Amino acid sequence: MTNKICITNCSVLPYAAAPILKNHYVVIGGSAIADLGPMAGCPDVGSGWTIIDAQGKLLMPGLVNGHNHSAMTLFRGIADDLALHDWLHDHIFPAEAVHVNPEMVYWCAKLAGAEMIRSGTTCVADGYFFSAEAARAFMDIGLRAVVGHGVVDFAAPSVPDPTKNIETVDHFIDEWQDTSPLITPAVFAHAPYTCSPATLKKAKGLADTKDVRFFIHLAESKTEQEQIIDPRGRSPVKHLQALGLLDSNCTCIHTIWVDDEDMDILSDSGAAIVTCPQSNAKLAAGVAPVHRMFEKNITIGLGTDGCASNNSLDMFREMDMLSKIQKLSTLDATAMSPSDVLKCATSAGAAAIGLDGFGRIEPGGKADLILIDISRPHLTPMYNQDLLVYAATGNDVDTSIINGKLIMHRHKILSFDVDETLHRVRTIAESLMPL
Repeated sequence: MTNKICITNCSVLPYAAAPILKNHYVVIGGSAIADLGPMAGCPDVGSGWTIIDAQGKLLMPGLVNGHNHSAMTLFRGIADDLALHDWLHDHIFPAEAVHVNPEMVYWCAKLAGAEMIRSGTTCVADGYFFSAEAARAFMDIGLRAVVGHGVVDFAAPSVPDPTKNIETVDHFIDEWQDTSPLITPAVFAHAPYTCSPATLKKAKGLADTKDVRFFIHLAESKTEQEQIIDPRGRSPVKHLQALGLLDSNCTCIHTIWVDDEDMDILSDSGAAIVTCPQSNAKLAAGVAPVHRMFEKNITIGLGTDGCASNNSLDMFREMDMLSKIQKLSTLDATAMSPSDVLKCATSAGAAAIGLDGFGRIEPGGKADLILIDISRPHLTPMYNQDLLVYAATGNDVDTSIINGKLIMHRHKILSFDVDETLHRVRTIAESLMPL
């Protein structure tokens, strides 16, 4: 896996709303894009370079999965077709209490990484327990990740004593803050209904002190307001505002049940949103008013959520759903444009999880890129990038380059043994008790 790469004869989508450039080359040196232009000006690179002839393919920024619980690949399909509260409290929490351990998190996060790489994701924001194992898995396979350690006010798999929840996250951050250019540690406070106000303030204070991102599930269900500890019965958004949690270092996940006043608060605060339409639809949690959030200039990313509630980690599938569910919920075919959706999955998605310099193919830009095979029947002809949202799938991804390194080429992952990972997860799954 070299980081001296020249991609030739490709079409290029420089950023979400840009015109597609035909018959171009792109040169990658180190972890960044060094040069690009029409093939007529393609440099004659010497030995030691990887040259990729990308005839019939489109080079675009890699996709950013703004929210995942990657190790939950183990629980894919064990509790389908349930309401959010029943799914979480009657099935997922009990399963996690029994089956989540360091080995499970490492191998199941690795399996999620294989699925994400194969479907075009080059960066994921992950939140779970035994997060050092997830970080190690992502580092080992070459996937960029913002890894948040979970904070809850009850005994959790990696924090049996909840009084040590903040201390545990503090140690995780110290361990991973400068370990790898691929891994960025973060704080993940699960939700306002699983964390007390005191815990939430400590978690946010830790994130700010350590200069890492703060993530929290917010306003995911219609009944969440009744579950949180707020003496005035305020909305989840107003609850976080009163605690001083909402600012430019805060990412709110889901954020479905919000009104205009809530959205104005979020917009004024600078907090970002990550929406997860497939998971929200499957759990019948609701539809986030993303079209209104765009109007209020809120930064919006896109995520799959864990595949136990999706059940796929394919971000192309997620983009299609985001666009269509906004149109359907508003009965307005213009509610969400494909270029806005692509932005949520690339540059805005990176910004929403606290990363800069991603989502644009330009000299100096981060070399997190994917090649899409646009010669396939369902992508022919391709007049513009709208087809990426409405017709492309993860199976169309031919090549993945992350941090300037060739991670997958011609659909084959090069950075690790996927068969070994599949075997390990299948073995772990044999221990699952009937739930």
